[in-house]
Amino acid sequence: MFKKHLDFEKLKLVNTNSMGEHLGIEFVEIGEDYVTARMPVDHRTCQPFGILHGGASVALAETLGSIASFMTLDDPTKQQAVGLEINANHIRSVSSGNWVYAKATPLHLGRTTHIWDIKITNEEQKLVCVVRFTVAILGNK
Repeated sequence: MFKKHLDFEKLKLVNTNSMGEHLGIEFVEIGEDYVTARMPVDHRTCQPFGILHGGASVALAETLGSIASFMTLDDPTKQQAVGLEINANHIRSVSSGNWVYAKATPLHLGRTTHIWDIKITNEEQKLVCVVRFTVAILGNK
């Protein structure tokens, strides 16, 4: 499913000078049909009350889903993957000093849209947030 134009080492470079780098997002694993990443729960990702900010969870999900879509493109020099719609349900809080883990798996990989199921869990693998993310596949101009 994933193309070889972006290997694990190049994934690290994709985050350079981006929101993903600012939030401390790190890619963890590329599976046959999934991608995982983790994000620290710290001063960059917490709300004033010391727990994970919902917006940081959404940023983690969109970062992961966009990269996952990019990795499925036949020719990334002629196509790009951009977020179209995102829906997140926040289920459980996570305190500062911990990590959250996100796993993106495809629900639909069409010619012009992709839909990803992204589950964010805490270090105990308890569900923190459930996200459905739709990506538009555009031709480069």
